Amino acid sequence: MLFRPNLFRRALLVVAATLLIASSHRDSFGETHLDWQQLPELPNALGVAGPFAGISNQALIVAGGANFPRPVWESQKQWVDAIHILVQTDEGYAWKEGGTLPRPTAYGASATTKHGVLCLGGNDADKVYSDAYFLKWNGQEVETIPCAALPQPIVYAQAAVIGDTVYVACGQSKPELSSATGSLWSLDLSGPEPPQDRHWKQLPSLPGPTRAFSMVAAQHDGFNDGIYVIGGRRDADGETQFLRDVWQFVPKTNTWRQRNDAPQAMMAGEAIGVGQSHIFVLGSADESNWGKEDELKDNHPGFPRQAFAYHTITDSWISAGETPASPVTTTAVRWGDSIILPSGEVRPRVRSPDIWKITPSTPSKSFGLLNYTVLFGYLLAMVGIGVYFTQKNKNTDDYFRGGKQIPWWAAGCSIFATMLSSLTFTGLPSKAFAQDWVYAVSNFTIPFVAILAVYVALPFYRRIDATSAYEYLEMRFGRMTRMFASMSFVFFHLFRMAIVMSLTALALAVATPLTPVQSVLLMGVLSIVYCTMGGIEAVIWTDTIQTFVLLGGGLLAIVLLISGVDGGWSGFWEIAQTADKFNMANANWDVTNSQVALWVILTGAVAQNISSYTADQAVVQRYVTTSTQQLAARSIWMSAVLTIPATILFFGIGTALFAYYQSQPGKLDPLITTDQIFPLFIAREIPVGLAGLIVAGVFAAAQSTVSTSMNSSATTIIVDFLRPLNFCTTERGYLNAARVCTFSIGAMGTLLGLLFVNPEIRSLFDAFIMILGIFMGILGGLFLLGAFTRRTNQFGALCGAMIGAATMLVLWRFTKVNGFVYPAAGLSVCFVVGYVASYLSGHTPANLSGLTIYDAPATEENPPLETSNQSH
Repeated sequence: MLFRPNLFRRALLVVAATLLIASSHRDSFGETHLDWQQLPELPNALGVAGPFAGISNQALIVAGGANFPRPVWESQKQWVDAIHILVQTDEGYAWKEGGTLPRPTAYGASATTKHGVLCLGGNDADKVYSDAYFLKWNGQEVETIPCAALPQPIVYAQAAVIGDTVYVACGQSKPELSSATGSLWSLDLSGPEPPQDRHWKQLPSLPGPTRAFSMVAAQHDGFNDGIYVIGGRRDADGETQFLRDVWQFVPKTNTWRQRNDAPQAMMAGEAIGVGQSHIFVLGSADESNWGKEDELKDNHPGFPRQAFAYHTITDSWISAGETPASPVTTTAVRWGDSIILPSGEVRPRVRSPDIWKITPSTPSKSFGLLNYTVLFGYLLAMVGIGVYFTQKNKNTDDYFRGGKQIPWWAAGCSIFATMLSSLTFTGLPSKAFAQDWVYAVSNFTIPFVAILAVYVALPFYRRIDATSAYEYLEMRFGRMTRMFASMSFVFFHLFRMAIVMSLTALALAVATPLTPVQSVLLMGVLSIVYCTMGGIEAVIWTDTIQTFVLLGGGLLAIVLLISGVDGGWSGFWEIAQTADKFNMANANWDVTNSQVALWVILTGAVAQNISSYTADQAVVQRYVTTSTQQLAARSIWMSAVLTIPATILFFGIGTALFAYYQSQPGKLDPLITTDQIFPLFIAREIPVGLAGLIVAGVFAAAQSTVSTSMNSSATTIIVDFLRPLNFCTTERGYLNAARVCTFSIGAMGTLLGLLFVNPEIRSLFDAFIMILGIFMGILGGLFLLGAFTRRTNQFGALCGAMIGAATMLVLWRFTKVNGFVYPAAGLSVCFVVGYVASYLSGHTPANLSGLTIYDAPATEENPPLETSNQSH
């Protein structure tokens, strides 16, 4: 009964406190809107058009530009060279003088970089320039730092930055519009110092018409980062043509693709990426009143006061509302969580000194008492299961193996829930929403791997009556191999817990009033409570319940999604087919390609699943919880079969999300990450009560993984490390030690989860694949070495493990290969190096009876092989 009273009371307190805190932070829900706020005016009372603008050392730089002295219709355009700095102070904002530019310049491109504001090209009354330099504010003055000049003079172009690379697109090389280009250049800014000896790289030109005055923005949707070129104008046989087409350049593939046209012609405006997958156009000119400047003069109405939002994944445009101002020929600058529009032209010849600060916001929706009741009722029921099974644990065999009396179907549900976890509920839909069904192939390999699990791995573990999967490795190779594998497993599951909890927490921040930190604490504390008290039986039975909640919530969600698509089922199918969302195979040989090739998915998935089903203690532990080997085999088949409809269901949810939000793009929230798209639908579109059930499914998915990781990690620590050292003198002592280990692992995993709650992790599914490959590929390689070779020994196995681990670390740190390659690389390198090193060492293990597939296997009914220590 260790921990039972205190932990249960603490769990209730955490639930109550979290509910109370979360309830106080939500108000009524409304559509996403832009909050416009005026900052102190530019010191130049006339304002400027075409200034260089950006952020350096937490200060806004506005430099150069052009304007017309008043009266504007009786004066000539003048170019300015003044640099103005806007800094934040305790009292608000204040302007400072920053000196002057090398020459009066306007209408160049500019971008915020880590080296300062990069100023590119521009013109004056006489010529167009190719100059490039950084403006860096050091807190007292502006430093001008040289940079490699552009390949040609350019004006009316725009720049954008992805990572450490700046891109400059389109513009014109001479004063005449007929010199407009479709050029795209890039410059690598990596390194601690501003590059002066690097040259601009010529990239493929835009396939569409040449143009100037187009808008350029970068977006990092986590899958196909891109530079977007929107609209502009061009000279068409002496006539000005106004453009509305949209093009995306994908740096990973070095290619262009055309996207949906903008709702109207757009030019000379300001576009900027917001969140992970939105681009906002905050001001632009169109063809209305073009050529009427001299006729309308001061009666000109100005440029359209209308903002637009473009979603890069669904390729859809919406109106983002009316704006209080409509400046053009300036640069949108990100400053913290806001966007700055500095000065600019508000109607022909007229500039404005206004500085606008725009902040996107989304008022939130109350979660509701009924949803709270469903969610926390479920969570407390999970704790109750832990309390119930506390009384049934008399020794470590009960705590780690359930006394070998678990029903096969419950063990099968537990394997299923453990393998898929919250990556099923949030990661898979987000992948299918943003991309296609390519990753579904990974799960479709599980039934084939199950053959290896049932006919090779399962007999080995049942034959030695294992509690830890790594007892086999000691019998086959030696003590050091067992310890290496156990430590690798524990480290892997600590990171896995952290990834799963942080992914779920970020998702729940959209679907519930819980902050990511509160969600991690809630999942961690409750999992610690029921897992510490109830052991493997509590884990398996909660996994079984969570399987039904997971699948039931998914079925409910996909029905509601498809019913909300324009045209229902036929509309869903048409949208998905048109966007090629059901694609399951990419044909290429590039392991760094963002469009992951079929062969990469297949090799990586097979290696990953082999490692999981043969060498992952979290899965193998279920093999020995049933009374017979035949029942254990049924549980493996059940989990493998369940994977197929579950994969179809959750990839279907992702595709349905794409169709739903393409039909209704105004319901998208630009402030969420792609991993939060399904929780966004839950929060805003699912009826009260049902939303609580589906959120419970998200919690269920995460907790099944977290609790399994805790119990299986504690098992390896007790069985592989403490028992061989005779750490305790009684079985009761080992049972208490097991609970202490479970509690400690859970606490450490929860703390890591708090550290991993980082919205900048663009896809936690990819992060999980990376962690999985680095740790688990090696364990799979060790098992295959032991089972399929006779010659290998401990020296070779350890050499293979070490070099395999080093190989994966090199792939991670120094290459751009897809994370799916890691498990295959780790497994194959471990196997090959282990075999070669064993052969060269010349030592062959003396007794391999029953330890490889070539030796006559003992039946389960025969006495188990003797292990080197009593482990249960």
